Amino acid sequence: MFLIASLVWIIATLVQIFIMIIILEVALSWLIAFELVNAENEAARNLTNLLKRITDPVYKPIRKFVPPVGGIDLTPLIVIIGVQFLAGLIFKLIGMPFLFF
Repeated sequence: MFLIASLVWIIATLVQIFIMIIILEVALSWLIAFELVNAENEAARNLTNLLKRITDPVYKPIRKFVPPVGGIDLTPLIVIIGVQFLAGLIFKLIGMPFLFF
């Protein structure tokens, strides 16, 4: 039982970290778009590149089928919902409850 509880905790933590990375990337892109953060700033550019390297492999297949709506990219929202759904499905298969957080 301890092994299953540990597995659930690890999966839930990874899901939370990935969702935080997505939210940080979206927030940073908005700050750059509204010129609150200078895109030429080396730290901002490095952080943006790091976040894109983490999220783009997940975004690319979805972007092929879901174009931006009114200039807004819905891919991060779809990925967050999908990751939450998959985590819930995994927990259900394991037999553990999963709270959407």
